Amino acid sequence: MNRPVRFRKRPVVIEAMQWDGTVEGVTPIIDWILDAGTIVASFTKEGVLRIETLEGTMSASTNDYIIKGVQDEFYPCKPDIFDATYELAEDTE
Repeated sequence: MNRPVRFRKRPVVIEAMQWDGTVEGVTPIIDWILDAGTIVASFTKEGVLRIETLEGTMSASTNDYIIKGVQDEFYPCKPDIFDATYELAEDTE
């Protein structure tokens, strides 16, 4: 390729939970991540949610979405990026 070529992102269905920044709100997220078995997540005494991702440790902020990707990886995503990228799947329970 001698020039940029346009690509479209494949439609995939992901799972996500939005963190409200509270200790109560972080517990189900950490449980969800730890249930995957191979991912490490922690909540520091400073109130930071840290997630081991494929690219290293990332910190989640209040209102960030935590996404489980297509390779069962977890990572935080800012709300504006999430809203621009994802929409509710029709088969949501």
